[in-house]
Amino acid sequence: MIERDTTNLVIGALARQAAVGLIGPRQVGKTTLALALAVAAGRPSVYLDLESPADRDRLSAPELYLKAQAEKLVVLDEIHHAPEIFGVLRGLIDEGRRSGRGTGRFLVLGSASIDLLRQSGESLAGRIEYVEMGPLSVHEAAHTGAEIERLWLRGGFPESFLAGTDADSLRWRRNFVRTYLERDVPQFGPRIPAVTLERLWTMLAHQQGAMLNAAQLAAGLSVSSPTVSAYVDLLADLLLVRRLPPCLANVGKRLVKSPKVYVRDSGLVHALLRIETWDDLMGHPVAGPSWEGFVIENILAAAPEGAQASFYRTSAGAEIDLVLDLGGRRGRWAVEIKKSLTAKPTRGFWNAVEDLRPERAFVVHSGSERYPLAPKVEAISLAELAHELAAMVAK
Repeated sequence: MIERDTTNLVIGALARQAAVGLIGPRQVGKTTLALALAVAAGRPSVYLDLESPADRDRLSAPELYLKAQAEKLVVLDEIHHAPEIFGVLRGLIDEGRRSGRGTGRFLVLGSASIDLLRQSGESLAGRIEYVEMGPLSVHEAAHTGAEIERLWLRGGFPESFLAGTDADSLRWRRNFVRTYLERDVPQFGPRIPAVTLERLWTMLAHQQGAMLNAAQLAAGLSVSSPTVSAYVDLLADLLLVRRLPPCLANVGKRLVKSPKVYVRDSGLVHALLRIETWDDLMGHPVAGPSWEGFVIENILAAAPEGAQASFYRTSAGAEIDLVLDLGGRRGRWAVEIKKSLTAKPTRGFWNAVEDLRPERAFVVHSGSERYPLAPKVEAISLAELAHELAAMVAK
């Protein structure tokens, strides 16, 4: 069984707060983790799936029902189906604090970003702590070169990663895309034609890691630029797309100011482009950008809470793929990403390092060796960098 890094984060949050929000895309394993935590809590628990009419019926008088569960850990799955529950939780949490039941009462699961969940219900500021759960990461599931290759090809959704064959994995991901477009997306925003949104998602996969150019995408879809921006915002809110902002450092240079856009799970990139096997991936033009997105997601999954991510690019060609501001003594780290087995950074990387003067800089390559390239600059594998970041979190 794969141990999720999120487990200890949720346990710690439940010890600090009355309510914890576990958020992440559908099928990422939130429910499985929540049920396991309920068993491990060592006290009675109750699980309610708010997609289920029967479970929603149990909450027809939510305040009365939840008051009766005061001694239990209450797990509320797919909370966006009942946004009115947030107001009830607020009152119960405040009442519980006055009577000495202050922590570990509610675990709510959602398939959208924190901002979208906040919009859907009354604020629980000061009463809830959010933990994001993404697909499986290198640190959690891939410990050999072959496992990393499989994780990159299939992505980190557990059923895709663990499928018996590449064909079965691709079939699962194609069904996942179709289900999201036809059933899940309409729950969160205005009704968008599934065909249009799939075309946009596919265009973003083709342009993995490119600057967001809403006008160009709009022309390809025969819609307006604001409409494209709204669609991209929705995919980002559903934790399926990442907009990586530019690093606006005060370096006296002309900086690129548009965000980069990535489909967050590499397996979904490949499903949208119908890439089934390792050989298919190695022969496809998206291989380099896909590896870049895969590395970025794994680094951010391992990074300490509060780390700020961006990229750096100037009009003169200085460029770094990922800038991590870790805060405090850890400072700023710069990460360049190469698909090759060895690290050969370009002049643009060295110019960017000179501009930013990070505390540490790394060139992540697809090999396994670690070696110095210059003072404070190292070549490193993805697995080793992810483990180093995860060790910070564990301290």
